[in-house]
Amino acid sequence: AARLAAARPTAVNLGWGVERALKRLPEGPDAVLAEALAVLEEDERANRKASRRAADLILQLCPRRPLRLLTHCNTGRLATVAWGTALGVVWHLAADGQLEYVLADETRPLLQGARLTAWELAEAGIPYRVLVDSAAPAALAQGLVDAVVVGADRIAANGDVANKIGTYAVALAAARHRVPFVVVAPESTLDLSIPDGSRITIEERPVEEVTRFAGQPVTPPGAGAFNPAFDVTPADLVTAIVTEDRVFHGPGAGQ
Repeated sequence: AARLAAARPTAVNLGWGVERALKRLPEGPDAVLAEALAVLEEDERANRKASRRAADLILQLCPRRPLRLLTHCNTGRLATVAWGTALGVVWHLAADGQLEYVLADETRPLLQGARLTAWELAEAGIPYRVLVDSAAPAALAQGLVDAVVVGADRIAANGDVANKIGTYAVALAAARHRVPFVVVAPESTLDLSIPDGSRITIEERPVEEVTRFAGQPVTPPGAGAFNPAFDVTPADLVTAIVTEDRVFHGPGAGQ
């Protein structure tokens, strides 16, 4: 259990879920399984509610119809349980007839956006395009995006948001171009024990994820790499953090 809880040190939800299950351990394996299944059901309900709140908020913030969204990493049912957080917003807006298309960052180096988000969007029949991460600021500058919507792995007490590497750069560009930057996450992602993002542990991944692609080297032999799996977006770049229970409005772009 300790090994599982520590598998993703940046993300708070995994340890939270393991701790909940462990509390039922004295009651036996059936109780542990029941608690784990309860967590799954609660997660789907929370994500559906949070993403509905976020969709309604984005409709208020953005006058253009239909909407054009930009996402980063994967936040759908492949990343959560059966619905998703930021991609849950996409599902709601599409069902409402309020969505034109989604721009999905590829999310280097493991390509969660290109491999997973694009697959979920295609399966749902939603118009989308994949873009390299460094093209996101250009898309914002060209007026191709009405709102950015992302998930979170841990949110500090002051509203700093840890999410997949590259999120911070997108938030900076969104702020520059006054495009709303909305974070969608369940209440379990809030970590009030951490005052700000400087206290969040950032997982660093193997060098080979950067220096090799499809098993082939793409850098000179012996090249080093800086490969954090996550970054921290300061609260002042965030328009709103939306959970199943609350909307935290920040001083970010689009307000």
